[in-house]
Amino acid sequence: MEVRVEDISTLTKKITVTLPEDVVQPKLDEAYEKLRKDIKIKGFRKGKVPRTIIVKTYKPQVEAEVGEKLVQDTYFDAIEKEGVDPVVHPEISSVKYNDDGTFTYVANVDTKPRFELGGYKGIEVEKAPVIVTEEEIEAELKAMQKNMAVLQTVDDRVIAEGDVVVIDFQGFHKGNPIKQVKNEDYSVDVGAGRMGREFEEKLVGMHKDEEGSHTVNFPEKHPNPLLAGKEVEFRIKVKDIKERVLAELDDDFAKDVNNSFNTLEELKNSIRERCLRDKEHAAEGAFTDKIMEKILEGHEFEVPHRLVAFEIDQMIKQTEQTLMKSGISLEVAGLNREDLAKQHVEMATKRVRGDFILKKIAEVEGIKVNDEDLERGFKRIGDQYNMTVDKVKEFFQSRDDLLPFMNELLNEKILHFLRDEAVVVAPAEPLAQEA
Repeated sequence: MEVRVEDISTLTKKITVTLPEDVVQPKLDEAYEKLRKDIKIKGFRKGKVPRTIIVKTYKPQVEAEVGEKLVQDTYFDAIEKEGVDPVVHPEISSVKYNDDGTFTYVANVDTKPRFELGGYKGIEVEKAPVIVTEEEIEAELKAMQKNMAVLQTVDDRVIAEGDVVVIDFQGFHKGNPIKQVKNEDYSVDVGAGRMGREFEEKLVGMHKDEEGSHTVNFPEKHPNPLLAGKEVEFRIKVKDIKERVLAELDDDFAKDVNNSFNTLEELKNSIRERCLRDKEHAAEGAFTDKIMEKILEGHEFEVPHRLVAFEIDQMIKQTEQTLMKSGISLEVAGLNREDLAKQHVEMATKRVRGDFILKKIAEVEGIKVNDEDLERGFKRIGDQYNMTVDKVKEFFQSRDDLLPFMNELLNEKILHFLRDEAVVVAPAEPLAQEA
């Protein structure tokens, strides 16, 4: 096997592999012989078809299959021989059977960036103390009260904020109906903002059975790409108006929420504990993000473009999945992959660079994923989805499934290490406003 390595760029190498005839020809002979035993061609008995006829008929198929197998069997030996350390699957091209019986292919390989590890210990990061106020607990209670309220139809008044109304609506843009912006018997919680504040505010004051037309200007950054930046006319018919009948916030209410509570005070304590957990989790995430931002500021180096492209593709797929839940495609939403790719380049590059930094820290600090980490990881998934650990393990039988999970666990250990090493500082006091 002859291997030639050329540098295409700082991180990409072109590896040309040439296999000798005495390696290639036996593989072709084996493939043709297997085919001869299996195929049926009119005029010949099974297993007696001449090699020349088989070659004439099946040469492209055989050479493609044998070529793929030759690449699979020799690629890893080639990169090991040359000491190349790839970070992603190669891009195979220029596959060719040569006149002298040899076989050649080219593998474009992205390699790990070389960089000096900068500071990552003792990083000063702001972190505010986590507290839950009585006002927040009261707000949670009121939300529960609202969600558990009995809905009662009213016929003697117009829509008010806090009502739940049933409407039919159709959206129009520049006089043309928007197919996906239409619904019948649709419930709107007026004032909750789920349909947009402006849309809901324009329902206030309408009567049951009234029909109306309201124009809403949606901002450029509206989460629904079908509506973002558009002036939409909504033609609406009010079919029902329901008001909430709120229960008293007392011990009986607490028991209705969950029969494990005997008093309202017990419910409040439970809310306080849950809010504290949620806030601590969010604060830890924000704290970790700040650490990584500071580490990234001290590390500027080129990263493999194909890894960035892979990360961008994952981000676009996530966008597609989010839209699909609403039955919308990228095209229908007025989006295209090229524009999304451009928008995600900076974030994708940061993620890839951050992962290389984390792995280098793990190497320096000797941080590894052990069996105990794996078991904890399996148990966490089991607790989340109400499954046994053995059942969870069934989903990680293959190496391809297990490696991404192990990478996730490793990153968690490294980030835990960085949080422990960071120096927590109190947030700076806001500057006093001048009179």
